[in-house]
Amino acid sequence: MTRPPTTPPPAADRHDRPAPTRERWWRRPWIAPLALLGLAFVAYALPPYTTLDPAQARLPVRQDLAWHYPLLVTHIFGGALLTLIVPLQVWPWPRRHHPTVHRWSGRVYVLLGVPLVGVPGLLIAPLGSTGADTRISNTLWAILWLGFTVLGYLAARRRDLTRHREWMLRSFVLLYGIALNRIMLVLLGLLMLPWLHSGFGGDVEAMLLSVASSSSYLSWVLPLITLEWWLQYRRRTTT
Repeated sequence: MTRPPTTPPPAADRHDRPAPTRERWWRRPWIAPLALLGLAFVAYALPPYTTLDPAQARLPVRQDLAWHYPLLVTHIFGGALLTLIVPLQVWPWPRRHHPTVHRWSGRVYVLLGVPLVGVPGLLIAPLGSTGADTRISNTLWAILWLGFTVLGYLAARRRDLTRHREWMLRSFVLLYGIALNRIMLVLLGLLMLPWLHSGFGGDVEAMLLSVASSSSYLSWVLPLITLEWWLQYRRRTTT
């Protein structure tokens, strides 16, 4: 017994189906600047440490602690790797069209970032040379980065993708706060320069310590507050 031939759906039905939308790169205009900022920061921060010579370090190295420089180098190399990974994580195109790349780069971010960036950052944070305020800021940064990253990973394991995305965005914002700190230092230094004599008695070192303390907090607190506002806005507009 032969089956009757199937007939194609009516033309009206075919036209009523929504056509798949094609993603346009200009709908994510922040991807390219983010990637360029990461590349510029890595090009600036990494070279002095590739020689593994403590004398070339941009940050003061504690000579009385043999582990300080190795942890500093580990933190910087790990941070450079993670900075380059972030654009792959936040760009929707690889996530939708190449989910394997997104998953594996995310695993690298977490499984290498925690031992190579977060833990060393937490250990060397109290050893900073720019005052107690900066040491406290760096310690808080390391604790929050570790917490956000681990919570994001656990949310992904539970398949809670909404919470996973939010926690990882917080982690990414803190990571890029390190690069933003370098920009903030220059801007605050230029803003404070007119008060060098009236506010600091001509003491350049005192002014730089004040600038370093302010920049250390502003470079990650302001972006984190902005992200939290954006997340709340997104929740209101999607409900």
